[in-house]
Amino acid sequence: MQDPNEDTEWNDILRKKGIIPEKEKEVTEDEILDIVENTVNEKTGRSLNDLENKTVDELDELEDEEDEMVLLEYRKKRIAELKALAEKSKYGEVREISGKDYLQEVNNAGEDIWVVLHLYKVGFPLCSLINNYLDNLARKFRATKFLKIISITCIENWPDSNLPTIFIYHNGNMVQKIIGPIELRGMKLTEAELEWMLGEAGAVPTKITKDPRPKIKDVLFSTLRPTSDDVDDDNDW
Repeated sequence: MQDPNEDTEWNDILRKKGIIPEKEKEVTEDEILDIVENTVNEKTGRSLNDLENKTVDELDELEDEEDEMVLLEYRKKRIAELKALAEKSKYGEVREISGKDYLQEVNNAGEDIWVVLHLYKVGFPLCSLINNYLDNLARKFRATKFLKIISITCIENWPDSNLPTIFIYHNGNMVQKIIGPIELRGMKLTEAELEWMLGEAGAVPTKITKDPRPKIKDVLFSTLRPTSDDVDDDNDW
């Protein structure tokens, strides 16, 4: 078969008719040099002429300098990242606030700051349980501001039936509220479940991706399943 790239009169006729494609363009030596020159300039900021005049030792030294520059740039970038993280990771505990602190600590917490506020009362077991969980989560997620406040100090006449209450704020705006023992699963609530709830709202960067709370179907089956006492009663009948 005839080479379609061959320079013949017959091939020229076929190309004009569109029967065979145009002859592939050959890359010239000058074009190759231009590509190399541009690559060198991009990587080092130097021309080929500069490099051609250097000895092998000088080229090795230049390579070491380039590696050092890359390392220095990476170091500067990493330091900036660590500083930004340190500025955010400044909380690490659950702080008690009063009503007069509310505006400053919650609404004016700062740009891109997540606030978890627990409304509680002393003597409520579930409130105490959640305070314990929040102490642990505050140490784990130090970039989130965790606060607690006596409920009626925060909202006058806030009903005890709504306790515990958790308000979640971002950029000074409330984004979610969790109110009452039913939403919090009562004393059966686990720390992992609370962490997942806060993570779902965006307040903490949790690694818990699946809802750890028991499914309603499982709970229903467990309540319908007969106990040993029920079985004994049936035998008596």
